[in-house]
Formats: sequence, C-alpha cells, structure tokens
Amino acid sequence: MQTPERVPLPRWVAPVLLIAAAGLGPWTLWLTYSLPSRHLTRHYDLAWVVFDVALLCGFAFTGWFAVRASQWLVPSAAATGTMLLCDAWFDIVTSAGGSETTEAVLEACFAELPLATLCAFIVYDAERFRQETVVRYSESLRRRRRR
Repeated sequence: MQTPERVPLPRWVAPVLLIAAAGLGPWTLWLTYSLPSRHLTRHYDLAWVVFDVALLCGFAFTGWFAVRASQWLVPSAAATGTMLLCDAWFDIVTSAGGSETTEAVLEACFAELPLATLCAFIVYDAERFRQETVVRYSESLRRRRRR
C-alpha cells in the first residue's frame, strides 16, 4: 500500500490546532462542574430534524461520490461517519430511560455504528474502494452499450 502524499499546510495550522486542544481541557472541566444535569430547550425537535436532514445529505453525497469515484468521497464519508457517531451518542445520552434508551442502543448497534464503520472503511481504504467502484461501473456501462 502506498503512503499518501503529504499535504502542504501553512505553518500556523498545527500550532492553532494544538492551542485549541490545550484550551479545550480547562473549558471541558469548567463545563463539567457548571452545567446543569437537566436542561429544557424550545427547539429540541428542530435541532434533531435539521441534524437528520444533514445526515440524509451526507448519505446522498457519499453515495453519489462513490458512484462517480469522486475525489470528494473520502471527506464526505468522513463527515457522514462522524455524524453517525454523534447521532448514536446523543440519541443514547438524551434518551429518557427505559424503552427509549433500549431503542436508542438498538439503533446505534444495528444502524448508526455499522454505517459509521462502513464510512470508516471507505476513508481507510478509499483508493481501493474507488478503483473497485470505477471498475464495476465501467464494466456495467460496457455491458449496456453492447446490448
């Protein structure tokens, strides 16, 4: 397997990310002790609906990029997989308990996490995935033209 080419980045990118990581530690500790364990919000339903629409777009774009063997396949699969992990996490931790928690765990185990794993596989082995998709798609086009 070939090693990926290094992407030239401006020198300031790494320090900014490391400073953000360092600042997030104290911020997280402060939130741990200052946030209430229960909070009601007006637009809870809107937040979930918009998130699910974004997830729908992630699936659609990732599928389209897979069919086209696009260079956008990896970033799209990475974003979609990340959203699936977030969806599973927040579904479970915001569930009210009992059957709602059971449903959230089942959705995570049988839908969100397997789909996130598929996205991770695409990201991990994108070049082979792209090649196999292009070969299969090209072969199906040739077969159609022969008919």
